[in-house]
Amino acid sequence: MDKVEYRDVIKYLVLKGNTPTQIKHELDSVYGDSAPSFTTVKFWAAEFKRSCKSLGDDERSGHPKIATTDDNIAKVHQMVLDDRRIKVREIAEVKNRSKERICHILN
Repeated sequence: MDKVEYRDVIKYLVLKGNTPTQIKHELDSVYGDSAPSFTTVKFWAAEFKRSCKSLGDDERSGHPKIATTDDNIAKVHQMVLDDRRIKVREIAEVKNRSKERICHILN
């Protein structure tokens, strides 16, 4: 089941007047192991009690993930094929990316 569908059920049960504990028990009895955790149920129950209308995730601030585009992955791959002894630090300097992001691309 999709997490938006779980949120829909949680919203319905909150509007019915159930507590997060009752909601978690209901979800466990219906969905078993695939039910969301109590922390998730408690969070969304509180959101819906504060009149949250959206079931989806809100946009978050921060930079978009541009470092792992298909183009960057192909370029890093080509750099490794050209020189198999190249260091992660050297790739990071050439591509102007962090070493962690380059390691993520290489893995």
